[in-house]
Parts: sequence; C-alpha cells; structure tokens
Amino acid sequence: MSNLTPPPPHMFWFIPTHGDGSYLGSETRQRPPEFGYFREVATAVDRLGFEGVLLPTGQSCEDSWITAAGLATATERLRFLVALRPGVTTPVFAARQTAALDRLSDGRLLLNLVVGGHPGELAADGVFLGHDERYAQSAEFVAIWRALVRGETVNHEGRYYRVENGRLDFPVVQEHLPLYFGGSSDAGLNVAAEHVDLYLSWGEPPALLAEKIAAARARAAARGRTLRFGIRLHFIVRETDSEAWAAADRLISQVSDAQIANAQKRFKEEMDSVGQARMAALHDGRRDRLEVAPNLWAGVGLVRRGAGTALVGDPQTIAARIREYQAIGVDTFIGSGYPHLEEAYRVAELLFPALGIDGRRRGVRTQIVNEFAVGSHGPAATATIRAAE
Repeated sequence: MSNLTPPPPHMFWFIPTHGDGSYLGSETRQRPPEFGYFREVATAVDRLGFEGVLLPTGQSCEDSWITAAGLATATERLRFLVALRPGVTTPVFAARQTAALDRLSDGRLLLNLVVGGHPGELAADGVFLGHDERYAQSAEFVAIWRALVRGETVNHEGRYYRVENGRLDFPVVQEHLPLYFGGSSDAGLNVAAEHVDLYLSWGEPPALLAEKIAAARARAAARGRTLRFGIRLHFIVRETDSEAWAAADRLISQVSDAQIANAQKRFKEEMDSVGQARMAALHDGRRDRLEVAPNLWAGVGLVRRGAGTALVGDPQTIAARIREYQAIGVDTFIGSGYPHLEEAYRVAELLFPALGIDGRRRGVRTQIVNEFAVGSHGPAATATIRAAE
C-alpha cells in the first residue's frame, strides 16, 4: 500500500491582506493592500481550481471577515478560512458573524482558531492573558461558539465568559462548520485534540512534523476523536530546479544582514509562540543554513514571522516532497508565493498536473464538507451545500 500514489491533496492559497511584492525586505515592486488586488487574487485562484484561501489576521492585515464577505460575492466555488479570535471578540458575537458569513457565502466558510500571536499586538487588542491562559480561554470560547452554531440556546458561567440565553436567530448553512487550528505548545495540542477538525502546522521538515502529528493524533485518540492535518508554507515552482532556486535567491536578494538580525531579535524577544521558535531554530538567521530539508527552503523566515519555509523546485520534485508530507498524514496544503497572483498561476499550471489535480474540477465544496462531516462527528447531512456546477 505504501507504494501507491496518494490521492491529490487539498490545495489552498493565501490572500495577502498586508500587502504583496516581488522582493522581501524591500519597497521595490511592492503592491499595497487594496481590495481590488485581493479580488484579482481570489478570482484567479477560484478559476484555477484552488479549493479555498486563508485570510490572515493581525494588526497589519485588513480585517479577514469583512474582506472575505466582499470576496465571496466575486467568487463561485472558493472557500474562505477566516480567524476566530478568543479574547478579541466574544463567542456569541463571533457566532453571529459566523452565521452571517456562512449564509452570505452559501456555505463556503471555514474557521481558523487563532489563539497565539505577538503579545504586543494582543495587548493592543486588549488581551493580557499569559500563553497557557489564552489556550484555556479558547477552549471555553469554542464550547460556547459550537453550541450556538448548532442552534442551541446557551446559558454558561465559566472562568472567562458568562452568557445568559445566548442564541442565533439566523442559522448557519453548513451542518458542521470545520474548525482549523495551529498551536505547537502542549496547551495548543490539547486544544487541538479536544476541539478542532484540522490541525495546522507551519512548514517544518517532514521528520519534525511527523513527531508533532503523532503527538496531536495520540491526544485526540485519548479523547475518542480523530484529526485531519494541514501545512502552511510557500511555493517557488519553476520548470526546472535551477530556475526555482534562482527565484528563491532573487526573493531575498534585497534583504540586508541588518534586517535579518533585527527580525530574528524581535522574534525571540517579543513573541511567546512555540511555533515561531521552531521556525527560527531551523536556520538560526543564517543564510548558509536555508535548505533545512530536501527542497524545503527557510529564506522567507529570515525576515517574515509565521510561515517561513517554501518548497522550491521543479513540478515533479515538489510533488514528491508533497507526497512525503502526505505519507505522514497531511492532506491539506495552504500555500502562498511572492507575488501571490503570479505564483498562484505557476502553482496551478505547473504543479497541479504533477499532483493529479484537475484545475477545472467541480464539486469541490461537497467533497470537503463530506470529509469533515464523517470524521469524529458522525455522518452529517450536506444537502444544503450545493456543489458548483
């Protein structure tokens, strides 16, 4: 069985709501974060056959919910992965937003539970809880939110939230709203095991990621649950390996040593994210240590926090690397590239055929919903989720 080619992975893309460009660490050929450009990217990836897009969250990003609402009206099949932020919003208000966007998009909403981040930004948002307390709060948040979107009336008095007769007057479209989440700490793994559908990781080497997946899977199994797994990384795919590596070098060609040192210092001193620490440890800020696994390049992480690695190579090589991740349990890949519009075309036109993905395929929405519906939650009706024709 291990020699069999795995099924095509689920491929998502990224909406660069904090801006875009051709170079990291430079103002040269930069594109401002404008809705018109977001729409260009979204309509392109919808047409190219990506199944969904991640919209980031944070102080430097346009709001993911409002942006997704606008993009939903300009697309047909694309699903939108937007952030649930415990502490920043209440679970009842978030449930109302969820129901509204799920209806507006005709059942194309996905939720990304975001608990960690930059403590300074969290403080600016009014969140002053410590690392592990944020995860404890998120567990209580999700329990309330889940009950509301299931149509229940909620009365709750807990450590972080009190709700009296909370309810939704307008229902969601989907029978089960898939919840994505990434957290590498022990507290994060416990939240994943208890509450989420798909556990996400930044692009670590397969051997390291396999250990984290095993830990998450074991904790979920102890609770009688199963998880799916996804990875968030960048792609630099070209017709030949040499062209791809030249593009990778060009992407950081205007990054100075001082910029790298400053960025790495900020990541270490200002962030309490275990996942960020794992990203930084892959290269330790050194230009001579950027290929951290075969074709896995950490150059993006020299100056960018969060997802800091890219798969670099020709289509067949990158497809082989993707299959290595699939072999350890990853079925969803959330990609990006600089600039995002052009790189979406390269991934779709060069890589999709090597992965057996038909960019023109239909019925994507029903396929994804069914996979979540039969996981640890039992069969769920999906008649209200219409496949694109």
